[in-house]
Amino acid sequence: MALDKITTVQGTGVYVPGSDVDTDRIIPARFMKCVTFDGLGEYLFYDVRKHEDGSDKEHPLNDPRFKDATILIAGSNFGCGSSREHAPQAIYRYGFRAVIAESFAEIFFGNCVTLGIPCVVATGDDIKVLAAAVEADPTLAVTVDVDQCRVFFGDQSFTVHVPDSARDALISGKWDPIADLLESADEVSDRMQQLGYSA
Repeated sequence: MALDKITTVQGTGVYVPGSDVDTDRIIPARFMKCVTFDGLGEYLFYDVRKHEDGSDKEHPLNDPRFKDATILIAGSNFGCGSSREHAPQAIYRYGFRAVIAESFAEIFFGNCVTLGIPCVVATGDDIKVLAAAVEADPTLAVTVDVDQCRVFFGDQSFTVHVPDSARDALISGKWDPIADLLESADEVSDRMQQLGYSA
């Protein structure tokens, strides 16, 4: 089955401030003892969102105004640290479908793309303007246009950067290499026979 072509992502946004937010902060290691990724969303940013007794701390994701946000807005070097795939999985399972940040750690970026989560790079000034707009109106529609490399909100917009390889993969529906390989199983089998390998 062909993957969806991801040309735009529209939703509401939430700003989680801070630079160098590492994957251990995104999903603490003690929650990685799962067999599948199901349910990881509830542990997203757990240690900065929850007290030891499980009650809520003050955090943007605990603010009811942003409970339905699907676009995460962040700072620089987002997703640094270990290369754990659980971090983008937790982001996806929580309900986010795009991330806008000043910069991303390379492996984290790649793991997001293979889940179909566009990660777009914006300037610090543009992030501040968007964050202020979202804070003023949490219902504000935000559109991440992967094809045009722009973010639209209200009557404003700004240019973002998406590496050509990631952009092409997303807009062509070729963002998951494993799914792409499985979809081409017959062609792979034919090529194996041509080369003299047994299936």
